Amino acid sequence: MSLSLAAAQTITTAALAEARARKAKPLAVIVLDAGGHPVAFAREDGASLFRHDIARAKAMGALGMGDDTRVLAERAKGNAAFFQSVSVVVGGNIAFSPGGVLIREAGTIIGAVGISGDTGECDELCAFAGLKAAGLDPENSK
Repeated sequence: MSLSLAAAQTITTAALAEARARKAKPLAVIVLDAGGHPVAFAREDGASLFRHDIARAKAMGALGMGDDTRVLAERAKGNAAFFQSVSVVVGGNIAFSPGGVLIREAGTIIGAVGISGDTGECDELCAFAGLKAAGLDPENSK
């Protein structure tokens, strides 16, 4: 199982469509394969400078830790020293805010999507919309 370019582009396009429907701030969306390689990326006009880096850190964090960044953020609240150490070890390439969502197919992690630009909650909802559009509903793929 692998993440196709077509699926990654669908995720990106649908996530941005969801953002516009929600009147979200301009977003950056990145889709990584299971090895952390970029498959698709888009940055909306007006998205601020670091949005790409934050989106990538969300996706990499989800991949590297094996869970969505919403879950990681909750875990970090109870074990700040450990998660601070993780951030240092990975050179800051991890973000503890919702919007980094694993992509699974038949229970196997095949990649991750990272979104940054609005609230973490909005970023995450846009990621879910992208996955659903690509037939990769996160609720049914765990």
